[in-house]
Amino acid sequence: MKNPNATNAAVSDRVPLPQKLGYGLGSLLDMWGHWLYPTLAFHVYNVFLGMAPGLISTAQMIKIFIDAASDALFGWISDNTRSRYGRRRPFILVGGVLAGIGLPLMFAVGRGWSDTEYFVFMLVSTAIYVPVMSCFNMPWSSLGSEMTPDYHERTSVMSIKNAIQKAPELAMFFAAQFTTLAVFNDASGKPDILRGAQTYCAILGAIMVAVSVIIFFTVRERYYHTVVSKSTERIPFSDTLGRTLRNKQFRHVLGMNLAYGMGTAMVAALGYYATVYYVCKGDVALATKWNTAMGLAGMGFGFLGIPFFTTIARRKGKRVAMMTVLSLAICAFIGDWWLYDPERPYLQLFACGFVAFTGAGFWTLYGSIVADVVDHDELETGKRREGSFAACQSWISKVGIALGVGASGWILQFTGFDSKQAIQSEEAIFMIRILLSGIPVIGLMLALGALFRFELTEQRMLEIRDRLESQRGKV
Repeated sequence: MKNPNATNAAVSDRVPLPQKLGYGLGSLLDMWGHWLYPTLAFHVYNVFLGMAPGLISTAQMIKIFIDAASDALFGWISDNTRSRYGRRRPFILVGGVLAGIGLPLMFAVGRGWSDTEYFVFMLVSTAIYVPVMSCFNMPWSSLGSEMTPDYHERTSVMSIKNAIQKAPELAMFFAAQFTTLAVFNDASGKPDILRGAQTYCAILGAIMVAVSVIIFFTVRERYYHTVVSKSTERIPFSDTLGRTLRNKQFRHVLGMNLAYGMGTAMVAALGYYATVYYVCKGDVALATKWNTAMGLAGMGFGFLGIPFFTTIARRKGKRVAMMTVLSLAICAFIGDWWLYDPERPYLQLFACGFVAFTGAGFWTLYGSIVADVVDHDELETGKRREGSFAACQSWISKVGIALGVGASGWILQFTGFDSKQAIQSEEAIFMIRILLSGIPVIGLMLALGALFRFELTEQRMLEIRDRLESQRGKV
C-alpha cells in the first residue's frame, strides 16, 4: 500500500540541482584518484618500462589492501566528527586538494630502473597517496547516503552522479592515447609514455584541486543539524566492520558487490591486451586510438544506461532493476568473444559500450540501495552510520577487487603473453579472449544469487521511513 504522503514527501525531499551537480563532481576525484593509476600502470610500467606484469598486479593488490584499511579509518573518523562545517565537508576539502597535488607524483620514476626499484617505488608512493584519497572519498561516499530520505530521489542523485562520471571515465580512456602524442616523442621518434603520463596526471590533478573547493561550497549535509549534531555519543571503531556486518540486508548487498567487483577486476587488463595484440596486431599507437574511441562509446552507452535502468527502478523497484543490470551484463561479456575482431575492429566499440551500459546501471542503483540499507540500520541501532557503511562496503569490495587485480597480472602471464614480442602466439590470444568473457560471467551469476536474497523493497522502505520519522522527526 502506497504512503498517502508520498507525492508531497517527494517534493519536500527533492535535492536542489546545484547540490546534485556539486555532489556528482566528486566522481572526478573518485575516478582519477582511485582508477587512473591502475589504468596507466600496465601501459607505463610494463609496455614502456618493461616491468614484469606479475609484480605490477601484486603492487596494485597491496595498494587496494592499504586503501581498504584507510577507508575504514576515515569512515569512522568522519562519522564521529562534529564541526561548524559538518562532519563530511572538511575532509572532502582537505583530502581532495592533497589528492590532486599528489596525483602526478605517482609516476615520478626514472628510466632504466630495475624491476625491484620500480616495485618498491610503487609500494611507497601508494602507501602515502592512498590514505589521502580515503580522506576525501569516504566522507564524499557517505554524503551520498544522507542527501535525501526519499526512496526514488536517492536514485536521482546517483543517476546525476553517474552521468557526470562519464566525463572522468572518458579521460581515463584517453589517457593511454595522450601519452603517445607526438609532442612526447623522444629523440628517436618513439613515444615517451612516461613523460606523457606525468603530464596528464598533472593536468587532471589541477582539476581535482578546483573540484574539491567547488564541492565544499555547494553541497550540504542534510542529516547533520537535525539528527547527528544532537548526539554526542561516539561510534566505536569496531562498529565499522562488526556491527555493520550484522545487518543481513547489507551482507547480501556486499555479496553482490564482491562478486561483481572480483569478476570484472580479474580481467581488467585483458581487454586492453586483446585490443593491442589481437585486434591491432601489436600496434600500440593504433590501439590507444581505438581505446579512446571505445571510451567515447562507453560514455555514450553509459549515458543511455542511466535513464534506462532508473526508469525500471521507478516502475518496478531497485531490486528488479538490478537483476536486469546483472542479466544484461552477463550477455555483454559473453558477446566479447565476437566483438573483439581484427577483421571488424569497430565492433570493439560495442564491446565497451554494452559493458558501460550495464555498469552505469549497476553503480547508479548500488549507491541508492546502500542509502536504503543505512535507513534500515538506523531503525535497528538508532544511529546514522553512513561512514561506517561506506567504509565497510569499501573495505570488503576493495579486498575482493584487490584479489582480482592481484590475480590479473598472473592471469595474463598464465595466458603465455610475452611483452617482448610484438606479435603474440595463437595460444596466448585464445586464452586472453576466453578468459575475458568467461571470468566475469561467473562473478555476475554469483552476484545475481546474492541479490535474490535482498528484501528491502519500496514498500518496506516506506514503512521504515514512517517509523524513523515517528521516532526522531523528519529531516
